[in-house]
Amino acid sequence: MFKIRSLITALALAGSVSAASAWEALPTAAPAPEDNPTTDAKVELGQMLFHDPRLMSVNGRISCSSCHNTMIGGDDTLTTSFGHNNQAGGRNAPTVWNAAFNKVQFWDGRAASLEEQAAGPVINPIEMGMKSWDEVVARFKPIEGYRKAFEKAFGDATISQDTVTKAIAAYERTLITPNSAYDKYVSGDKSALTEQQVRGMNKMAELGCTGCHSGPAFNGPGVFQKFPVMENGYFEAQYHFKKDKGRAEVTKKTEDEHFWKVPTLRNIAFTAPYFHNGSVKTLREAVKIMAKVQLGKDLSKDEIADIVAFLNGLTGEFPRQKMPLLPMIPDVSQN
Repeated sequence: MFKIRSLITALALAGSVSAASAWEALPTAAPAPEDNPTTDAKVELGQMLFHDPRLMSVNGRISCSSCHNTMIGGDDTLTTSFGHNNQAGGRNAPTVWNAAFNKVQFWDGRAASLEEQAAGPVINPIEMGMKSWDEVVARFKPIEGYRKAFEKAFGDATISQDTVTKAIAAYERTLITPNSAYDKYVSGDKSALTEQQVRGMNKMAELGCTGCHSGPAFNGPGVFQKFPVMENGYFEAQYHFKKDKGRAEVTKKTEDEHFWKVPTLRNIAFTAPYFHNGSVKTLREAVKIMAKVQLGKDLSKDEIADIVAFLNGLTGEFPRQKMPLLPMIPDVSQN
């Protein structure tokens, strides 16, 4: 077993050396896979599917947007979300904004793409509760409005798990929030960030935060990171970070225990509560914890305030969301 603490320290030091010259603005468009090019018709259909609670949840009350609300931070502001029969999920709902720039999806990385991710919650017994995708598809077939929308998006009226998830993923790839104060700053407008925010930006590089939270989406050069790295009984007693084994719940490998997808820091001021279990309520506390358990650093109140100020500068421009008109479901009782 390698010495994980030494590795993390090395990554942190590497990040602190190179980060100042590696700040990158967020792209205004997300790349799409070859088998699912983004089109207006597909995005329009995906937005309907994303917001429609009637067809993909067993009780007709839960949609993708129930946990990933695009009217706010792309999450639901809850510690953990509530699904079928008011069951509480085990992890905090991650934001859907800029999810197109994640290398993997879900906290434990069990989905390799947005398309794969979109298929999971629908048949999860705690989330949307459907028994199978065949059952989901059968609900769509009598609805003329959806048949026409699928034909427009895919060239024929075939409705399947594949076309449903491709449409949702196409819509999600439009959920990008560029042009934050940070983006403007690194693009040449040196007045876009305040002096305090610049101090916070430099402090993150100095500490080594950018060893994990790097790149345009601040979600890292790698896929997974151990959290927490360093034992801290005080924080563990309060927040129970290690109760969930993370990536190991999927792989069943001891060496994957407490490894997690590195989350984006974009729009983080809008996505409280924080961490995989939603146990931390404020950004100030989250910064304090990360410095201590990941980097072994005790930050002053001023240093924390500077970093929080910078993180607020990562709030981008949210594309306006116009709620779709959903197709009418026919009254089959009259047939």
